Amino acid sequence: MSISNIFGIAGTALNAQMVRLNLTASNIANAGVVAPSEGEAFKAKRPVFQALLDKQKLNAGAQYLGGVKVQTIVDDKTPAPTIYDPTHPQADANGYVYKSNVNEVGEMVEMLAASRSYQNNVEVVNTARELMLRTLDIIKT
Repeated sequence: MSISNIFGIAGTALNAQMVRLNLTASNIANAGVVAPSEGEAFKAKRPVFQALLDKQKLNAGAQYLGGVKVQTIVDDKTPAPTIYDPTHPQADANGYVYKSNVNEVGEMVEMLAASRSYQNNVEVVNTARELMLRTLDIIKT
């Protein structure tokens, strides 16, 4: 494995974790949104990652075997909670409004996990860079 592969693989992981962090931020931003029906209620978004283990899965955005890419983004299937508030302007005929299915505590855990994974991959890049610089120092002497 060449040094560029190490940087490339870590780069694919950094990109995937950035997508995960962005989706978590979007979920948290929409946590308090209400809608007049369950179908219109905001659904939390989740990334689905795919390991790049064979050449058929590679593309221009993820070109390193051993890396990872975001295969798709799916909606969380948890049902939207309802609130009885007949005075709310978006209440349905029965007086209910539908909240987003975002769990703020779960999103904070997701954000911490994504942040930790991102930091770990930054450390991979820094370690590979440091080893490359030490190798160059050995060659110079």
